Amino acid sequence: MSKRLPNPRLAKIHRNYTIEETAKLFVVHKNTVGNWIKQGLPVCGKKRPFLIMGRDLQVFLEAKRVKNKKSCKADEIYCVRCRAPKKPAADLIEYRVITDTLGNLVAICPDCASIMNRRISLAKLKQNSAFMSITQPLAGLHITACVNPSVNCDFKIGAESHAQTSS
Repeated sequence: MSKRLPNPRLAKIHRNYTIEETAKLFVVHKNTVGNWIKQGLPVCGKKRPFLIMGRDLQVFLEAKRVKNKKSCKADEIYCVRCRAPKKPAADLIEYRVITDTLGNLVAICPDCASIMNRRISLAKLKQNSAFMSITQPLAGLHITACVNPSVNCDFKIGAESHAQTSS
């Protein structure tokens, strides 16, 4: 099942929900809602069926979202596998151009050796002194004219047949 928190705005603030209704609304198991209650989600009264106020549900899920959010420092890139911001291994960072003003920073995680990506604008990249050791990949080779065509090429045959037809 997904570890992503549900959207808190799905809950209506002026409505009460049972555990089953809450589970159905957020497409989670009813035990998950029970765990939320154990973690501090307020319920109305002590008797069953437990009723959950929509406003309390929204506040609780927003607080969980804020608590789980991890922002990167200027010299860090978020590693999805480790689920944490990390400094790139050996400070090796590559900038890959997407548009004239936007690109991706690509680096390797020092702990799990997976690829980390961070989208950044060119203006912010030039302002940020933390990314001073960035390399930019060379442009790919383009098709160029060749003096000696390959064996699989029919340029010579085409040129000879053109010379024979024009004479």
